[in-house]
Amino acid sequence: MSASVRVRPAVRADMPRIWQLLRGLAEYERWEEYVTGTPERLEALLFDEPARCEALVAEREGAILGYALFYPTISSFRTRTRLWLEDLFVDPAERGGGIGRALLAALARLAVERGHAQIQWHVLDWNAPSIAFYERLGAVRWATDVYTYALTEDALRALAAGND
Repeated sequence: MSASVRVRPAVRADMPRIWQLLRGLAEYERWEEYVTGTPERLEALLFDEPARCEALVAEREGAILGYALFYPTISSFRTRTRLWLEDLFVDPAERGGGIGRALLAALARLAVERGHAQIQWHVLDWNAPSIAFYERLGAVRWATDVYTYALTEDALRALAAGND
């Protein structure tokens, strides 16, 4: 029988493995061209004051097998906070072994302890294995009539500068 999985808060020393897993997530999602950040900037977001986000890692026998990256958001309509799950990724060789469930369960405990009303995240519409996994855990598709928009960096700078 294999050793059990332990979920814990990430520490700075975990950054090389977290970045490696993040790159694996980008490859899996076919979004590699969108990885324009650096491990150093992610480390600053996670660990410099004020921290902008947090991460949990799942490990077995000292080897990090997956991670969850998250941060709080609010719902003005509900006047409640929630956690936004930005990344959830498990090493492909370790999938099906309860690591994703362990990460989400730890995140759920953290959300309950902190008084958050829910956890939300995006999932790509073609990602049937992840959709099935989330639904087995009790997650529901939250919105079918909402589009996600973003002001990209160039558009953001142009708008801020007053350029039309």
